[in-house]
Amino acid sequence: MMTAKFSDTTLQDLAQTLSERGEPYAIATVIRTVGLTAAKPGAKAILNHEGQIIEGWIGGGCVRSALTKAALKALEAGEPQLISLAPAEVLADLAVEAGTEVNGVRYARNGCPSKGSLDIFVEPVLPMPELFIYGVSPVARALASLAPRFQWSVETVSTEDGAKPLPQGARRMIIVATQGKDDISALNAALATDAEHIGFVASRKKWAALSEKLQGSGLTETDLARVQAPAGLAIDAVTPDEIALSILAQLTQLRRAKHRTEDDNV
Repeated sequence: MMTAKFSDTTLQDLAQTLSERGEPYAIATVIRTVGLTAAKPGAKAILNHEGQIIEGWIGGGCVRSALTKAALKALEAGEPQLISLAPAEVLADLAVEAGTEVNGVRYARNGCPSKGSLDIFVEPVLPMPELFIYGVSPVARALASLAPRFQWSVETVSTEDGAKPLPQGARRMIIVATQGKDDISALNAALATDAEHIGFVASRKKWAALSEKLQGSGLTETDLARVQAPAGLAIDAVTPDEIALSILAQLTQLRRAKHRTEDDNV
């Protein structure tokens, strides 16, 4: 995602710091004003994961509530939001109610005495999705090499690393590509996390056999249902590189699922 450019070095430095920490944030930019408004086009602010302005200025208290709601929605959906704040009489002339969305624009009432209107573009900046890989097999190495090219934060982990907490706003997926070395312990470690997706590089027959062992150790069918085996899309992959490609294709599909609608296929 392309992020806004800053002419203010303080905003730029803060944005860089938040990105380096892996913390989600939103950038709000005034893109249009009508009448008397405190903020002018080009004014920017950075909001934290709670929707609160932590740097910059984009207007007084009249815009804060609507801006917070837009920032929270942007961070949750992972998509930019466009809000238009206008006095009640302007909303009436437009035949829209505060809180409604029309053609991608969400309208809100501006109760400031100045009676001005302003449009604000709110852009979410989210951490790169995490891909944890268990194993050092050829498939694991191929996937670890390929995934960063598609904006994944890749980490090769071991069963001794434990379940690392998921950063606020981040997404995590796990691929177990141990291929015969510590399969059971790696699967147990993966299932102990809150990962969004767990893929296991193995045949269905092998997974069926390991499932019985895992159930014998106390895991439930609900636990095991979190694991997809074999991992990846069915593209008749044979080589480690091809298997890694099939896995990354599926991970991309899962990652982008919320960004597509039926209209996208028209």
